[in-house]
Amino acid sequence: MTTERMTPPLIADERAMLRAHLDFHRATLAMKCDGLSDEELRRQSMPPSTLSLLGLVRHMSEVERAWFRRVIGGEDIPLVWSDTGDFQVAYDTRAATRQEAFDAWRGEVEHARRIERAAESLDVIGHDRRRDQHVSLRMVMLHLIHEYARHNGHADLLREGVDGTVGV
Repeated sequence: MTTERMTPPLIADERAMLRAHLDFHRATLAMKCDGLSDEELRRQSMPPSTLSLLGLVRHMSEVERAWFRRVIGGEDIPLVWSDTGDFQVAYDTRAATRQEAFDAWRGEVEHARRIERAAESLDVIGHDRRRDQHVSLRMVMLHLIHEYARHNGHADLLREGVDGTVGV
């Protein structure tokens, strides 16, 4: 499967710009995984790190769920991979597959998109129970862009280590 990635607009209103940049970064992570086997996606960067491309996809499932469904949507649900709230569990990919990781990630992305589109404005406020603070949808979208950008940098190095592919 080949991932399509749209270039964000150069001129748009704030919400359209945030959506486009978030989707750009989501697609970038998926593109970094295109064409790799489950084994290649599980390949770790360097011991003792457990970082892998598949782990990043699983981690971003957690991030999408935590910020959009739990914080903005107010849902009282556990993380995808951990009932105890341990975000590190997502990085353990020993038994993980592309199918289950990407199904979970795509599902969480779709939930996030629905929540964002249903919100009256970027000023909608959610509650982050972990930090006991209120945050705006605007901040959540900016945070997700930051989170993806950071991890896409990791994904660049991981992909290069798997098969030498650079760029994208």
